Amino acid sequence: MGVIIEAKNIVTSFGDTVIHDDLNLSINQGEIYGILGESGSGKTLLLKEMIMLLKPTAGEMWVLGHELSKIPYNEAQSLRRQWGILFQFGALFTSLTVAENIELQLKEYTGIDKKMRDEIVKTKISMVGLSAHVGGLYPSELSGGMIKRAALARALAMDPKLLFLDEPTSGLDPIGARNFDALIMELRELLGITVVMITHDLESIHSVIDRFSVLADKHVVAEGTLENVLQSNHPFVERFFKNEYTLANYNKRARHHHV
Repeated sequence: MGVIIEAKNIVTSFGDTVIHDDLNLSINQGEIYGILGESGSGKTLLLKEMIMLLKPTAGEMWVLGHELSKIPYNEAQSLRRQWGILFQFGALFTSLTVAENIELQLKEYTGIDKKMRDEIVKTKISMVGLSAHVGGLYPSELSGGMIKRAALARALAMDPKLLFLDEPTSGLDPIGARNFDALIMELRELLGITVVMITHDLESIHSVIDRFSVLADKHVVAEGTLENVLQSNHPFVERFFKNEYTLANYNKRARHHHV
């Protein structure tokens, strides 16, 4: 498994405000990788740098073997087709049906005929666990969970190698969130894609994510599996996982007394 994304000494600043300073992380092919961080740590900015919506002030961002600051226009265009993005609130076009939203990129970037496009759209709708009739609905007719799934189907339209998710479970009830997590794992198995997700969801971190990085103090303060990260004594890591510690220790004590 090779490294598919690498941030090397990334600096992101706006005027005198420095958001990232000497930030480093690496994401392996085929893994579900999380980005966690305190408010204002620039998680979404980092994601935008990975998808070429923003240029870092300094440092190198490598994606699929390309260093993004030096990439020629044509290569950048073809690289963009190799990833799908699910923005936090779905960002579906409200004037288009779900099917039309999913079909959009296929229409724009491929020479596939209408009949074939319709088949692909149907496949993607069923792949994300929605029933066929949803294709004919408009975003305003969907629940929050359905919007996320429809937006996910659109992100998968071009069979990407990489899937970027910005807070995918935010705004969903606990059952909807766990179902969405299960769907992401299923898709990774089915499609062999690499998933990068910004999340604050402890359940997702426990059950879905292979490795993750924690952003604080302008850089990555911990990176690795949950076990690795829990060894960090950085104040943000301790604060974020404190309840977890307490719970784990409580369970240990309870077991100990029981014995």
